[in-house]
Amino acid sequence: MQHDPTRKHLDYHDADRATVAMDVDYPDGSSTGWHAHPRAQLLHAIEGVMTIRSDQGTWVVPPSRALWLTAGMEHEVRMSGAVKIRTVFVDASAFPHLPGQSGVVSVSPLLRELIVAAAHIPVDYPNGGREERLMRLLIDEIREADLLPLHLPTPAEPRIGRICNCLLANPADGSTAAQWARQTGITARTLHRLFLRETGMTFAQWRDQARLLFALQRLARKDRIIDVAFDCGYASQSAFTAMFRRHFGRPPSAFYQ
Repeated sequence: MQHDPTRKHLDYHDADRATVAMDVDYPDGSSTGWHAHPRAQLLHAIEGVMTIRSDQGTWVVPPSRALWLTAGMEHEVRMSGAVKIRTVFVDASAFPHLPGQSGVVSVSPLLRELIVAAAHIPVDYPNGGREERLMRLLIDEIREADLLPLHLPTPAEPRIGRICNCLLANPADGSTAAQWARQTGITARTLHRLFLRETGMTFAQWRDQARLLFALQRLARKDRIIDVAFDCGYASQSAFTAMFRRHFGRPPSAFYQ
């Protein structure tokens, strides 16, 4: 199922105010389709998990995170679980020191409440009043938010791209870098060099990140943790939980509570 919220988005693109916000809800499995916005966007879901694809790669964004998208970036958002999006459009030229590149940011309790409150403010809010002060505080909190490693880069090199597509289709595949190199017709040393050049990650780091993002999508659909662990290639639920806790500071059982 695919929604077409273009008409509602256009109202916000054309707003006189430099910062405006909106809300939109989507059912599990739906997609926004490929699109871009003339303004920068802080994309946050108070429920559900968003998977955002662009030419730069893939981000998976749970409710404890948000995605900062620079203006004009083509992207698609797919929903895991029922997703309640609260998004802020920002004319970045009006504010210095905002993030210069797209990326996942940590959402503090204050930033979350500001985003939720901003979505209830009309696009023509008065200058100098409470609404404008709230929006300016929201901008301050975006500046302070930490960029987080929830990005899965897309390699341009076709041999590495084929390996990555196979790992995305089957995260449990435990083939080593040397085994992939033999299948691809290159040396293991070349494979490692190409992974670093194309993605900024080692082969092992990229595969771990792919498994982590796959797990977030599955957990958002309320799948059993033990099933997610095995489908990610972990030998036990405890090994998967240890990996998850290292990245997020909490076990998967508590992540969406």
